[in-house]
Amino acid sequence: MARAKELHLPAIYQWPDLAEQGGLIGYGPRFTDVFRLLGRQLAKILRGTSPADIPIEQPSKFELVINLKIAKEIGLEIPANFVLRADKVIE
Repeated sequence: MARAKELHLPAIYQWPDLAEQGGLIGYGPRFTDVFRLLGRQLAKILRGTSPADIPIEQPSKFELVINLKIAKEIGLEIPANFVLRADKVIE
């Protein structure tokens, strides 16, 4: 993230948490949601379920986080209609 900011490059990350930590845009599931899924699958394996018998799960909630503070620092203007679609906007 620091390198992209230093070079004034807009970067989109797959985790919304990274936009909250200084990235420009993050779109995807939260770390906590992914770890919760992994924990459930690990619990099934530890209880004796064969990994081949465990269905594949994926996150069902995706978030869009836009960091306008970083956009301003790198000289990028984010369109208003895109900002309105965001789940969270960091000013």
